[in-house]
Order: sequence, then C-alpha cells, then structure tokens
Amino acid sequence: MIRFDILSTFPEMFDSPFGSSLLKKAQEKGLVQIRLHNIRDYTEDRHRMTDDAPYGGGGGMLMKVEPVDKASGRSARIEKRFRSSC
Repeated sequence: MIRFDILSTFPEMFDSPFGSSLLKKAQEKGLVQIRLHNIRDYTEDRHRMTDDAPYGGGGGMLMKVEPVDKASGRSARIEKRFRSSC
C-alpha cells in the first residue's frame, strides 16, 4: 500500500478529486491510503494563522515553520506506528 500525507490549509479542496476518481477506486481496493492534515490544527494563536511576513520586509507571505513542522512530525509518528503494526 502507498500512503500519501497531504498538508494543506484547505484540505477540503481534496475531497472531490480523491472521492470521485481513480484514486477513490484505489483507496477502496486498499492500494492507496490518503490522509489529509489541516495545518491550521497545529497553530497556537487564536486566529490559527499559518503565514507570516518575510524577514526584512518585501512583498508576499511565507508559511510559518512551526505549524508545518508539527503537522509533518505527527505524520511521521503515524507512519512509525503504521509500520510497526504491519
């Protein structure tokens, strides 16, 4: 089985393509496992912000490292438990 962990600030965007395409059939057959992680769940401020201004100013926004790191760390812990149960 192939497992995909997708980190996103909008995980609900993936419900439609993963629930109605060949990926849905692959999931039903147990060939693929897709897990969606909402990066906002790993923020600590009340506004659940995942972006920040670049250091030194300038245009655009950057992703905060902390929520992404926490989300990817959770994904790695899930993978470790998954592998040990096989």
